[in-house]
Amino acid sequence: MRPSGTPHELEDRRLRALRLLDEGFAPVEVARQVGVDRRSVRRWKAAAREGGADAVAAKPASGRPRRLNKRDLTRLRRMLMKGAQAAGLPTDLWTCPRVAWLIQREFDIQYHPAHVSRVLHGLGFSPQKPTRRAFERDEERIRAWIEQDWPRVKKTPRV
Repeated sequence: MRPSGTPHELEDRRLRALRLLDEGFAPVEVARQVGVDRRSVRRWKAAAREGGADAVAAKPASGRPRRLNKRDLTRLRRMLMKGAQAAGLPTDLWTCPRVAWLIQREFDIQYHPAHVSRVLHGLGFSPQKPTRRAFERDEERIRAWIEQDWPRVKKTPRV
């Protein structure tokens, strides 16, 4: 299993372990201080002995590169913040299929709606359900009822 942390943080941990080894600490003690298994420390030591510090350097993350670059993501975020109606949709509710449609229209990049949630999560958005409220709802009358009538009809605790 891949350890948690960015590639840069993991590289810093490996370099810290190598410095501690150079200072004369035993691999078991280095492992305890760095928070890894002793076998990892020994593996890093062997790699550094054969390939130098480059052997424990951070490696770029594997996988398919993003289709939307940082500038595109920033632009997408601004469009999403303006609302769905500003993008030409009939209601102001964003759904994954609607965001996929927007990405296709604005950036000419096709995303499957099921994968749009990853893009949205990366932008800091989380799934939300709109609060269901009647259009006829009168907030002023509700507030007045809570302040005036509710105390009158509310049961009082027995003493």
